[in-house]
Amino acid sequence: MRQRFNDWLEFWRFLAQRFFADRAANSAAALTYTTLFAVVPMMTVTFSMLSAVPAFQGTGEQIQSFIFSNFVPSAGETVQQYLREFTAQARQLTWVGVVLLAVTAFLMLVTIEKAFNTIWRVRQPRRGVSSFLLYWAILSLGPILLGAGFAITTYIASLSLISGPDALLGMQTLLGFMPLLFSAAAFTLLYATVPNARVPLKHALLGGLFSAVLFEVAKALFGLYVRLFPGYQLIYGAFATVPLFLLWIYLSWLIVLFGAELVCNLSISRQWRKRAMPRVLVVLGVLRVFHERQQSGLKVRHRDLQRQGWQLPEHEWEEVLEFLESQQLVAPTTAGAWVLSRDLSHYNLQQLLSHSPWPLPQLAELPAQLDEPWYPALRSALEKLYEEQTALFGASLADWLHPSVR
Repeated sequence: MRQRFNDWLEFWRFLAQRFFADRAANSAAALTYTTLFAVVPMMTVTFSMLSAVPAFQGTGEQIQSFIFSNFVPSAGETVQQYLREFTAQARQLTWVGVVLLAVTAFLMLVTIEKAFNTIWRVRQPRRGVSSFLLYWAILSLGPILLGAGFAITTYIASLSLISGPDALLGMQTLLGFMPLLFSAAAFTLLYATVPNARVPLKHALLGGLFSAVLFEVAKALFGLYVRLFPGYQLIYGAFATVPLFLLWIYLSWLIVLFGAELVCNLSISRQWRKRAMPRVLVVLGVLRVFHERQQSGLKVRHRDLQRQGWQLPEHEWEEVLEFLESQQLVAPTTAGAWVLSRDLSHYNLQQLLSHSPWPLPQLAELPAQLDEPWYPALRSALEKLYEEQTALFGASLADWLHPSVR
């Protein structure tokens, strides 16, 4: 139990370190700024898509009321009124204005994808048709799925009203959990589709549920703060709604990005009990795979490395690739594949070690055995190196600092 608790604690500590290392707070601020401009275009696109389906007529206003009453704590009615007026004016725009609104909505999705790709260490974002199809699917299918969910909810509620309160036992409780279920579904869809990487659906679902629960807790705490500490009204007066709305958007994006960190790193949560492999050995193992597959004219992907026994997490794989690419040893191709781009006969191990950002492993850090053909010779060379270092630098500091005394 103690070991499991320590592993669990170490994983969450690592998660927090990755969250700050990826500058998630800055990404949340950028997304808040983008959201401020894109919220009206997104709502306009949503209403337009729903109005195109006869069964969803009037559902857009219901969705808007549901969101601001369940997801925006405090001052939601005031913000909703402003956005309703903005959206009504946006519907009267010409086709040029509609194009600009669509571009703004697309830019928001681009910003979200960049933030997620940073977390997933994706080096090649989506481009061209694939990027356009993803954004178009989100902007078109998202509102339709949301409208279908609300239509089903309204139908269930109407059945309970017609047949009596005891007709559908437990439905009222289910309807009370609808905000949590909707947010969990939205987060899961976001984590599963937006990153330009393979995301297991199970991890996306766990991350979506975690973010949804954290979102509900943050909403309750934020509402409590607004009620108990109304000093912001004395400072901002009639404009108090604006900073509160911006603060809530910022907190929401922090939750979304932290959930993304969780989803990204769930795949390595089982590796905390394993002893970390020195990174220099990992680099040599990766190069061995590249060299062997080059002999067969094959590319290298992350899964190819895993089949060879190197179970690297995604972030370590990206770090090794970044170093090898800086040394012009590997080059990217299409669809996330890589190839060896240099003749290793003209590149020696000393060059690799001298440019490596990771230190040479100490003898105590070396594994007793490693199923690699190069490992025995490397271990023997490191043993000789440390013996020579001890012989050359084994004198005391007093002898080195005052050689005349010797």
